[in-house]
Amino acid sequence: MISPLLDEVLRAAVANAASDVILHSGRAPVLRINGELVSVQGALPDDADLDALGTACGAASGDLDRDASLTTGDGVRFRVNLFHQLGSRGAVLRRIRQDIPTLESLGAPADLLHEWSSRKSGIVIVSGPTGSGKSTTLAAVLEAINQTVARHIVTIEDPVEYLFTAKLSLFTQREVGIDTPTFAEGLRRSLRQNPDIILLGEIRDAASALTAIQAAETGHLVLATLHAAACADVVERLQLLFPPDEREGVRKTLAAQLLGVLFQRLVPGAAGGRVLVCEYFANAASSRKLIAEGRMPELHDFIARGDPRTAMSFGDSLLRTVRDGLVAEATALEISDNPQEFARALRGISSSTQATRR
Repeated sequence: MISPLLDEVLRAAVANAASDVILHSGRAPVLRINGELVSVQGALPDDADLDALGTACGAASGDLDRDASLTTGDGVRFRVNLFHQLGSRGAVLRRIRQDIPTLESLGAPADLLHEWSSRKSGIVIVSGPTGSGKSTTLAAVLEAINQTVARHIVTIEDPVEYLFTAKLSLFTQREVGIDTPTFAEGLRRSLRQNPDIILLGEIRDAASALTAIQAAETGHLVLATLHAAACADVVERLQLLFPPDEREGVRKTLAAQLLGVLFQRLVPGAAGGRVLVCEYFANAASSRKLIAEGRMPELHDFIARGDPRTAMSFGDSLLRTVRDGLVAEATALEISDNPQEFARALRGISSSTQATRR
């Protein structure tokens, strides 16, 4: 059980729709609300409060770092990272929402994601920085499947973020560190559990990457996340997980099995809150060739020139949100790598490229 002080802080986080809570022993807690940091006045958690938090999360007294999850007495779930800094305790808690949104409400390319998730096999990768909503997007995909078709869905996560209630589909949800030792081992074992769809919470190493690709090859639909700064960077990062002499073979296999890639980022909205801005591409004949041959700069160009129904660059997506009034022009210019070029595009002056900082 957590201390009354931390319980009060977490209640404040929920009441103010905070995405994260940052705790340092002896300092005022900080909430991240719509991307901004806000201090909670009047509350100073100490080591005893953070010790109690660690115990509630199942951490041993000697643990220096631990990833875990926590459910409050009110039934609110948090993903927790416990750590030490400068000899004192700290923690960061991210709220896990129980209500799973629809793809349409998120602002993601819903038609494309529905099409990818209807396939019997292949791999779909959602990328983006920490806190960009990757897990939420994939949860929305799985819930859409759950409501429409009967599938056995196995998830391997660290920790489990969304709990699914079986409707038409059956879920087996496994947490790294509790139900399976690693992502790679959980993924390998999942192939013996008769899955139709496998959700891999994160591709972290060559073992998990290779097993995910092989699972797609053997007739499974694999949904996974990967930290990357753009769609083409996903392919680059995947191949760099492997030794140089294996990369060509990995690229060729990936080119054949990849259904599509979605990169997403949350940016401040013009009316408050945050807006999802996406880059994406559906893998087809032209992009397969580029991936297999490792021609990443040309893949960037392919995405920028693509049909919006199947491919869109981050810059063009950002441009749309400004024109639709969802994101302020000043915000978009701050995000853009080339503000002058972005301003020209916003005024209808075409440009060969549209670069943005991700």
